[in-house]
Amino acid sequence: MIEKNKKVHYAAEKAVIIGVITQQQSQDDVKEYLDELAFLAETAGAITVKRFTQKVEYPHPKTFVGKGKLDEIRQYIKSNSIDLAIFDDELSPSQLRNIEAILEIKILDRSALILDIFASRAQTSHARTQVELAQYQYLLPRLTKMWTHLDRQKGGIGMRGPGETEIETDRRIIGDKISLLKKKLEKIDKQKFTQRQNRGKMVRVALVGYTNVGKSTVLNLLGKEKVFAENKLFATLDTTVRKIVFQNIPFLLADTVGFIRKLPHQLVESFKSTLDEVREADLLLHIVDIAHPAFEDHYNTVNETLKEIGAMDKPTILVFNKIDAFTFVKKDEDDLSPVLRENISLEELKKTWMGRMNEDNCIFISAVKKTNIEELREKMYAQVKQIHITRFPYNDFLYQNYEEQ
Repeated sequence: MIEKNKKVHYAAEKAVIIGVITQQQSQDDVKEYLDELAFLAETAGAITVKRFTQKVEYPHPKTFVGKGKLDEIRQYIKSNSIDLAIFDDELSPSQLRNIEAILEIKILDRSALILDIFASRAQTSHARTQVELAQYQYLLPRLTKMWTHLDRQKGGIGMRGPGETEIETDRRIIGDKISLLKKKLEKIDKQKFTQRQNRGKMVRVALVGYTNVGKSTVLNLLGKEKVFAENKLFATLDTTVRKIVFQNIPFLLADTVGFIRKLPHQLVESFKSTLDEVREADLLLHIVDIAHPAFEDHYNTVNETLKEIGAMDKPTILVFNKIDAFTFVKKDEDDLSPVLRENISLEELKKTWMGRMNEDNCIFISAVKKTNIEELREKMYAQVKQIHITRFPYNDFLYQNYEEQ
């Protein structure tokens, strides 16, 4: 189980990562997905030494990739003492068993890797319970796979949490554990709900975005207290809420867990209470890493997740972060934006197609360089003030007098 204040250090594992090119995933898409998978592996503590891809009509139902490709992977693993093979898509229980029998090393899919990272990052009782529940739900249909090679799995990536010490666990015990965790999580959720209710009718703003886009850095800029920020995926799991005052208006600003493509549905389910901060927010700050080559896909992934949790229609300020590292390239031949590759000004950025993505509620900043933060504050103030006046109309006269002074 995940134990509080207990850290176990493992030697870095050597990993190979595997993806498939299909009609739904182009070669460029797969390259981007494997770049992200390698970053996930690095975050978990592994060293990616080789990538394998195969062009197929659809993933093989028994082994994900074809027999010839799997044999090529097996030969490389034996020749290079590889510890771990990570597949970019979620594998079925039978695929996991078949692949493990052939490769004879530890096999993880993208979902298991993300769950492992969440397990290593969970700090509070709430986060640990959410992650543990998601791990058990993922584990339940894969019990056979988990126990097959535990005699030679001495810990490491994919083995944090359930399965590390309880070899005797069977489906009934796992089912009972899931039931207990759900009850525990329900109790914690009620406490969280009471905390949110106790905040009264204060305006609530939530930071949302893809993982590692700089949400925590933005929170640190806008608030007085510093929260943990790191250039790694899922640096923030627990929701952090800070009281902020702009001019004469107090409001609550929440930093939430980052989203990612192909997020395991078990995590979405178990983290729904954490995402209540997003669902119940009055205003969203959607942070986008504009310097990332796939920022449009990241933007769409976040919107899909917001739609899934019922928060898509909320008032939103679109914040393009990391403009200090941005290189602009035309979107297509019909794009009338100028071709600018370096030293692009804020005014020029506003004239690009990105500047038209969210009408007037779009802004470009660099949280690290503290560029254009005042304009962000002004946009937030205008939005928060309007929500506050709607909620407390008798305060409108007080605001006018305050601003005239």
